Amino acid sequence: MLRNEIKYFVHNSKIDTLRKMILPFVKLDKHSQMMPDKQYTVRSIYFDTPSYDFYFEKVEGIKHRKKFRLRGYNTIDDGTHTVFFEIKRKYENPIKKNRAPSTFNEAMEIFRGKNIESVISNSAKFPEAVDDAKRFFFHYHQRQLRPVILVIYEREAFLGACDETIRVTFDKNLRGVAFPSVDELYSEDRARSSIKDHFILEVKYNDYYPSWMKPIIGIMGLRRQSASKYVMSIDTQNFINTKKLPSTFARSILFKNKLI
Repeated sequence: MLRNEIKYFVHNSKIDTLRKMILPFVKLDKHSQMMPDKQYTVRSIYFDTPSYDFYFEKVEGIKHRKKFRLRGYNTIDDGTHTVFFEIKRKYENPIKKNRAPSTFNEAMEIFRGKNIESVISNSAKFPEAVDDAKRFFFHYHQRQLRPVILVIYEREAFLGACDETIRVTFDKNLRGVAFPSVDELYSEDRARSSIKDHFILEVKYNDYYPSWMKPIIGIMGLRRQSASKYVMSIDTQNFINTKKLPSTFARSILFKNKLI
């Protein structure tokens, strides 16, 4: 299913006001509810080609593009936490994800060459898990993908009170680790902050932008912006020469750097 995803930068000082304004229309999702501080940690290792094709597809504004990542949550204990092989596809604005779950230990075994079908199986929730994992590893081998950056942040997540297809998230304390190994998904010893004094507000929906959100955005003085956590975290690490970017995107990065 295609999903729409709209993003805004919000100053940290406005988080309480924004939360109060949306609360009549939303409820905490089950993952935030179970956490003592009502937020959970998202961890994603992003993969790219040796020439950073996916990075440049984003900054050059290619309409149809994709990202490959290994995603996990919170912290690891005995390696049985669920992680996901993900391909995130963007078709202009709508988003589609191919997602295959496994345990962290099983994911590491696949990277070491274990057969996918001996580890991953289809389920009612993930009926195409095996095929999605195969898609991930087809590109992983065919395009010589490698781990480029580990992106970490805390997420406070809400669902629409009357329509649970609407999802609103506050993504806070964005940070990154350059060139992690795949087994460092839960490590952040070398993490560097990727954004200063702001968090990212995301509004996700299937068909229509929630009508109750429009006046809130106006009152808060927010405007829609590109907010790729992958690109922002790489730019903070300074291991890609951004002088190669087209002039329009050079200007947008200069604007964005006011937040870094």
